Amino acid sequence: MHTDTRVDDYIAGLPEWQQEICNEVRRLVHEADPDVEETIKRTNRPYFVLDGNICALLGTKDHVNVMLYDKAIVPDPQNIITSGHGNKTARMISVYRDQPINAPALVEMFRHIIVNNRRRNSVRPRR
Repeated sequence: MHTDTRVDDYIAGLPEWQQEICNEVRRLVHEADPDVEETIKRTNRPYFVLDGNICALLGTKDHVNVMLYDKAIVPDPQNIITSGHGNKTARMISVYRDQPINAPALVEMFRHIIVNNRRRNSVRPRR
């Protein structure tokens, strides 16, 4: 697992209930593929990447946003995506306090995004 202490710092600065959500999402994205790396982009936002962006976390006043960088093509048969359905870059799952995360569905979505990232990178012409 490739972790980043700056992501630790971001999560530690959130309320306890948001820390729990972020740590669960973090665990799930690494479960999807152990080669996932963590970084900070946009000044302080945790991103999880492997051959491209997979997801990002953002703690808000009353929920945590999990932005999925899936180009709106990853299936969502469990209907866990809450917004951004027409967005061509990312869609979002808003997780509220005491709301369970559909872990199997989220891991499957992460795996689809990783496969798509790898596919895109394998067909790009080399420079």
